[in-house]
Amino acid sequence: MWNKPQLMMWVANLLTALALLLLFYSLLFLAVHSPLFPIRQIKVDGDLAHTTREQLQYVIKNELKGTFFTLDLLKTRQDFEKLPWVRRVEVRRRWPDKLEVNIEEHRAIARWGSSALLNQHGERFDAASNESLPILEGPEGTERVMVEGLQRLTEVLAPLNRKPTQLWLSERRAWRFELDKQLMVEVGREEPIERVERFVKAYPNSLALLQQPFDYVDLRYPNGFAVKLPQFVPVEKSTVAKPPVAAKPKALKASA
Repeated sequence: MWNKPQLMMWVANLLTALALLLLFYSLLFLAVHSPLFPIRQIKVDGDLAHTTREQLQYVIKNELKGTFFTLDLLKTRQDFEKLPWVRRVEVRRRWPDKLEVNIEEHRAIARWGSSALLNQHGERFDAASNESLPILEGPEGTERVMVEGLQRLTEVLAPLNRKPTQLWLSERRAWRFELDKQLMVEVGREEPIERVERFVKAYPNSLALLQQPFDYVDLRYPNGFAVKLPQFVPVEKSTVAKPPVAAKPKALKASA
């Protein structure tokens, strides 16, 4: 080997390249982890109605660790998404010292029983809200189906200017809902939207003309619906007096 200058030159060049590569890596490592590249500005964008400035500052102060190069963007996104009303976060670096955070909040459209809130995508999340929202109750895993049903039901009922305040879905997938906390409507399993559409169409010329309140409607009929009238009193049939029967006079026997 020592008698082969070309091979020795090749080995020397290889060692030199490795040394330069290690030097470059060391310098790059020091530069990346150097405090000379801190994040000086964090810009938070998004239509934030529930997430407070104090919550954002807490995450920035206690969770964000690292320099412009070493900050873990995935962990940063997850840290912001831990906030109650935050649904999704996008995080980007902007050279030389800026971090951009775009936040999408949940938009609550219903309550899932008494345990959680539901957004417009049928996703459950835990947050506090004083807003008056419809209540949905159904089997576990049917949140998205029920949110879609609520949205469709709200559209169909719009001509009546009435809104569903509670919606149920049974284990057998039968629907039932409450209107304005006053009227209970039994829909059933088959063609629920079509049944409600027929009900809305018939309402102005039927139920709207009743002179007494009603609190229950059953739509589970092929050609109509039934109504419960709490104050309804059936009219008893009047008894017609029969005319008195005239006594038949006895025949008189003529005497001789």
